[in-house]
Order: sequence, then structure tokens, then C-alpha cells
Amino acid sequence: MLYLTLRQYEYVCAIGRHGSLSAAALRVNVSQPALSNALTRVESHLGYPLFSRRRGAAMALTPQGRKFIEEAEALLNRAALLENSKHPVVGERRLRLGCFIDLAPFLLAQSLHKLRQALPDVVLTHGVETFEGLISGLIDGRFDCALTYDLGMDAGFTCEKLFDSTPRALLSVDHPLAESQQVTLAELADFPLILSKEGLSAQHVLALCRRKGLNPTISHRAESLELQRSLAAHGEGVGISYASPTNRYSYDQMDIVSLPITDTEATEAVVLARHGTGPTDSLITAAEHALIKGLQKT
Repeated sequence: MLYLTLRQYEYVCAIGRHGSLSAAALRVNVSQPALSNALTRVESHLGYPLFSRRRGAAMALTPQGRKFIEEAEALLNRAALLENSKHPVVGERRLRLGCFIDLAPFLLAQSLHKLRQALPDVVLTHGVETFEGLISGLIDGRFDCALTYDLGMDAGFTCEKLFDSTPRALLSVDHPLAESQQVTLAELADFPLILSKEGLSAQHVLALCRRKGLNPTISHRAESLELQRSLAAHGEGVGISYASPTNRYSYDQMDIVSLPITDTEATEAVVLARHGTGPTDSLITAAEHALIKGLQKT
């Protein structure tokens, strides 16, 4: 027995597309109470909210709501094809992968490749974001899962550790520490530091220094990893980065020295994260298994 009608699906999809009852009512030419009643009926039947309702703000889709809207729109498209087309109906599954900006050059391409091998019939999309962008994207359903560092994640997220990442110091070849095999934060704190402009990343490095009683000077906050490497290679300070290529040259062909930072508390885990705890749908589970198998280092 069908408990929901195609019309109710259509009304809920309109609300999702236009962000409010008033805008959706204008587009589908029905009253706001009719849309509100349809939404209440659908949410009551499903047993969970499709939208988060905040006074004075647009109706934002919950992660479950975003998934429902996608499947409902696919259902409406299939119904239209059944009525009007002689062509066979083909379903479409989508997966949205997020990646932290500094990790993207190292992990994103191979992750997409592994997902396409494991899930050849799934349409993949991706987004590259800051920590804050990833967290908000996971919460509001723009991303199904994300590759990031284990920073800023509370108990509302599920995280699977992939591997540990050790920070490296980036120095010019004539820097006093350039001949060292490794360095500590205490040694680096005597020199001006070049940190990422990405807020949470810089805060993390500074918090590590403060816990050791160090108060370093910041010479630059770089907008990108390659700018950070270039500034360090030119002697503008010491860069500290968790994601740095092993090649000896910056983009502008300057020699650069990269040394591991040995403070054990500075090591951070790279994780595969998603919003929510407990089981998820089969597609996200399959994607998680493919990424963990392909990226996890023991």
C-alpha cells in the first residue's frame, strides 16, 4: 500500500529546492497551508524531520532530508518517464565526498579512483573545504563522508582512522637548522614561523606551542601550501605543515629542506569522517569500506 502520494513528494521537493514554504507555494501555485500539511504528513510517516526550522532563517535540509529529496526527485522523474517516454528508466545513485584543502592534492584523486573501481554505477561528486567547511557540509548533508584531520570532531561524528600524519618543518637551505636530521617545536620557536591561513590548522600549531610554554613569532600566514613552501625557501621563516610533498623544490624552483618534527604530541590522525553514529545506508557503508581498504596504513 502506498501511504504517500506523488503530489506530496512533489510538494516536499519544491520546498527543498526553494528553501521556504512561501517561495515553493509560488512556484507550484498552491497555498502555503497545503504545502505545510504535505510536509507534516510526509515527516510523520517517515518518523524524522526533513528540514531544520530556525526562526528567521531558510528551511535547511537535514542530511536525511537531502537524501530523501534526491530519491523523491528521482521517483518523480521515473514516473514522468513512464508516462511520456518509450526509453527505459535508469536509476542513479550519488555519493558526495569532501576533503580537507591541504590533503586534497595527496588523497582526493586516488580516493575518487578507488571509489569508481568499487562503485562503478555511482555518480561521484567532491568538494574541497577548510575544517569548518567540511564540518558544516557533513552536518547539512552536502557531503556523505570526508577525508580530514581528527580536529574539531565531537561525539556526533563517526571517524575511522586511516593513518598518522607527522608535521614537517620547511626551511631554506641556508637556515641554521637545515643540516639537522630532525627538529623539535622548541628549536623552531626561536625563528619566525610561516603558518597556514586556514584558521583551525594555524590554531592547532599554536596550541601545541603554548602547551610547551613556547611563544613563537608568526611572520606569515600563507593562503596555500605552495606559497608557504616558497616563502620558507626564500628565508621568510620556517613553515610548519602536516601535508608537504617530498620534492626538494618549490614552485619557483627554489631549494627547500623538509625535516620531521619529532614531538610525539604533534602527530595527528587522518580520518574518514561522517556525521552521525551507528549504521548508515548501504552506499555510504560500501564507500567507507573502499576508502578504508585503499587508504588505511597499518
